[in-house]
Amino acid sequence: MSNAPVPTGPQEFTRAWQEWRAGWEQWLSRPLGWLAATAHEWLDDTPRNRPGLPGLWWQDGDALRLDPQGTPMTFDGETFTTERRLTLAGAPDDVRVTVGDLEVGITHRGTYLIVIYDPGSPARRDFDGVPVHEPSPRWVLQGRLERFEAPASITLDSVGWGSHAHDTPGLIRFEHAGTEHTLQALTSNGRLLTVFTDATSGVTTYGAGRSLDLPAPDAGGNVTLDFNRTVNLPCAFSEHFPICPLPPSGNRLPFAVEAGEKSPR
Repeated sequence: MSNAPVPTGPQEFTRAWQEWRAGWEQWLSRPLGWLAATAHEWLDDTPRNRPGLPGLWWQDGDALRLDPQGTPMTFDGETFTTERRLTLAGAPDDVRVTVGDLEVGITHRGTYLIVIYDPGSPARRDFDGVPVHEPSPRWVLQGRLERFEAPASITLDSVGWGSHAHDTPGLIRFEHAGTEHTLQALTSNGRLLTVFTDATSGVTTYGAGRSLDLPAPDAGGNVTLDFNRTVNLPCAFSEHFPICPLPPSGNRLPFAVEAGEKSPR
């Protein structure tokens, strides 16, 4: 969810943040969202049943194969009941196949990862919000995106499975308490964001890091970092997201960002 421009007055600022939080938690708890994840599997080349899923699922070179064995499944608007070969090596993460009330998210990392989403999951059923710092305008900082001369990528480790290349347009320079800091920006599906740790990580916030969506920079590269809208990575909510990216080494802020989401309950 993108960050809107920051309102100027204190009441407008708080109201806009509250509206954003309500929308974010609604998105987070949607029927087949992160909280609905109940299982994950790394596929191999042996056709087999996967826990909680009908049919046979396996990897065939750079493709995923599945045999519904008569159970209706839907992918990309097409319903089928016979074997399919899906080449998704270059597809976005978490492409979905619908299986009855469930969805199966598919991500390729050399090996195919499938994540099963069930709207009746205990995590979704028991969700009562995410602990969060109260919003404060002092955590709205101005930065500048210094773009690289050519498109670049950076290889980031993940919380549970190897590493992966991510597109990066450049570095964001900003000041906090009179000292300049940098954050490497990432791009994903048209979004500009950054992933970072700070002095709260592993204490009051999720240890692996948090994420912040950024608005598009203006013509001069100026960009607003509203740390009040910092959110947890999906792996903070579930063990079923082992491919969450860890922050680049340069994105380890030495101060405490006491803004945004805290560790989930």
